[in-house]
Amino acid sequence: MLKHLSISNYALIDQLELDFSNQLNIMTGETGAGKSIIIGALSLVLGERADTGVLRDNGGKCIVEATFNLKDFDFKQFFKENDLDYEDITLIRREINQQGKSRAFINDTPVNLNTLKEMSNQLVDVHSQHQTLKLKDAGFRLSLLDASAKNGILLGSYKNAFQQYYSAKKRLEDLVSKETESKRDEDYFRFQFNELDEATLNPGEEENIESELSSLAHAEDIKVNLSKAVYLLNESDGNIIQQLEECSALLREVSKYSEQFQSLKERLDSTLIEIKDISREADMEQEALQHDPEKISELSQRLDIINHLLNKHHVSKVEELISLKGELDQKLQEIDSYDDDIEKLRKEVNTSEKKSREIAEQLSSKRREVAKKLESRVEEILQKLGMPNATIKLEIGKTEELTPNGMDAVDFRFTANKGEEAKDIQKVASGGELSRLMLALKSILSGMKNLPTVIFDEIDTGVSGGIADKMGDIMSSMGKGMQVICITHLPQIASKGNYHLFVYKEESSDKTFTRIKPLTQGERILEIAKMLSSEKPTQAALDNARDLLVN
Repeated sequence: MLKHLSISNYALIDQLELDFSNQLNIMTGETGAGKSIIIGALSLVLGERADTGVLRDNGGKCIVEATFNLKDFDFKQFFKENDLDYEDITLIRREINQQGKSRAFINDTPVNLNTLKEMSNQLVDVHSQHQTLKLKDAGFRLSLLDASAKNGILLGSYKNAFQQYYSAKKRLEDLVSKETESKRDEDYFRFQFNELDEATLNPGEEENIESELSSLAHAEDIKVNLSKAVYLLNESDGNIIQQLEECSALLREVSKYSEQFQSLKERLDSTLIEIKDISREADMEQEALQHDPEKISELSQRLDIINHLLNKHHVSKVEELISLKGELDQKLQEIDSYDDDIEKLRKEVNTSEKKSREIAEQLSSKRREVAKKLESRVEEILQKLGMPNATIKLEIGKTEELTPNGMDAVDFRFTANKGEEAKDIQKVASGGELSRLMLALKSILSGMKNLPTVIFDEIDTGVSGGIADKMGDIMSSMGKGMQVICITHLPQIASKGNYHLFVYKEESSDKTFTRIKPLTQGERILEIAKMLSSEKPTQAALDNARDLLVN
């Protein structure tokens, strides 16, 4: 529950500190004093969006800090799942800078707004005078039935099953779409693959062909030059090999007289062997080399095929064509496997859908069982709130498709008058009737959900007198089991509080500030008396205020 709220540089607030009790907290003050501003600041730590318009002083940051006591509530799993440090006394902070950029922290660990909202939805339920629109929300209407039917565990099982179904269905849709798209491309892929496959490409083939073509194209020139080289090395008068052999013999003679010449002879002999080998290989090459037009044509055609494929696929190496062929092969294998994969996914979808529908039917059955009881409980509370002939109907219909909450659609129908047919609640209920109805629903929900804090922001719109007194009784009863914070203009409700906060404006020479203070018993009597009469309450109003506080 909310223990402490600190607000700085927000709207009319320069700096504000306020504590709360763990029961019914009442907040009063003149219209425009800043009561709703305080709730607006609190909404920042509950994950609502904000902009620089909230800054009182554009030269500084807006900072809102809320301290919550989580000891009696199960939040440890949430903290673990979000990698946060759990503390029984948890601090949530929200900062808005001059540029409108926002930062949020839970126990000094930065978090995003989604995480903040997820936590705040379990911490605080804020009901404003405009929140009767929630009656149009399908999720809210179902939550009433689920809370009444104690469907928490079953609903959790359904949501898990639905998530599996939805995930499998989405994967199936994606795969079918991918298959359809791939099938359109299959012929093109297969043609490209076959073309590359028939080319039987080999790494480095292009360079080898170009080298061989160059040799064949200049066969005569190569043959002449190789013949001349062989002649000079081995056949001409005083050829190189003969001269080297003579040098070897001379070095052999001198090596008899000194071993130092033996090394020279060995080096020369090694060179001689290499030159003789060069001579033989050059001779063989020139003998083998022939001008071969057919071979040139064959290699040219092969090179044309390779160059055509290189240009077609916008690559520069045969190795890239080979890699592309592998990619095409993989795509074709995937296309061939789509049918099996789709069939497996269809079975998974059918299985998960069947399981989801079975749980949805159980949910539906329990919702229908509890609907009449919930109608009776709401009508009973409405009778206490001055609506003896009020009738509410929860009409449960079936949806064709599975939804995140099952297969039920709930409509609220209402009439406040005896003998009239219940109709769409938004069309027939007045503002005061809607306020009383929402209070009835909230009071029922609060007893069923382990919710730490409920805030009523002027839920008393359109009611007064005895009805307001009954509304106060309901809030007081709620406050015995949970924390309730109520902003009200009605003395009958204000008198029911365990802790009374008074919001007021303080003006300096050029600025206006929102201030808040807890009231003593004597101050409460005076404040409630003012609410009953005027700024200067009569003795009768003061006595009436004392009576209200006693009762």
